[in-house]
Amino acid sequence: MLELKSKSLKNIEQKMEDMDENSLRYHVLESAKSFKTSWVSLGRALYTVYKDKLYKNWGFNTIEGYSLKEIGIKKPTVMKLLRSYYFLEKEEPQYLTDEYTKTTDAAVVPSYESIDLLRKVKDNKVLDEKDYADIKKSIFEKGRDVQAVKKDLTTLIKQRKDINPEEEHEKQRIITVKRFLSTLKSMKKEIEITKLLPPALLKETESLIKKLEEELI
Repeated sequence: MLELKSKSLKNIEQKMEDMDENSLRYHVLESAKSFKTSWVSLGRALYTVYKDKLYKNWGFNTIEGYSLKEIGIKKPTVMKLLRSYYFLEKEEPQYLTDEYTKTTDAAVVPSYESIDLLRKVKDNKVLDEKDYADIKKSIFEKGRDVQAVKKDLTTLIKQRKDINPEEEHEKQRIITVKRFLSTLKSMKKEIEITKLLPPALLKETESLIKKLEEELI
């Protein structure tokens, strides 16, 4: 979990002194103070600020600028926080309930890095639903460290690719065809503009482009 530096904490506390304790802006700062033990509250508050663009009302042009200057959190962390919280809200809302957060020790609540990794697993076409369920279990129930999960995930993806060599071959074939097609189209435009090559070559290029496009259908 991320630990805010003492200087950042002091800055946050100073800003909180002049704010309404019932305001959302105050709540975001308060959540940032406890970020080292629980990121969910901060993620929820920041997502509201981001979604409703409230940071503009507070004199900031972007959510990144607000997060950096007011609560001392840099862009990469802010984006992971937003993505991780939104993922839980959309895919695993049961882990955002008061019952879960109150009955689970803050020390074993999955970090935002772990949730961001789980989000990537969900979007990975190489992995299936069982893979996702197993990794989710290792994160939420077994409380495994994100680095350990990453290591297991790397091995799992490699195994999946080895199991489906034909699928991987087809993927690489399509990538190669698309790259070659893009090159040919650029050459065709250059031939048309410069007219440095005979029309017959242009026709051959057009014919080859059509054949390649058929390969992608």
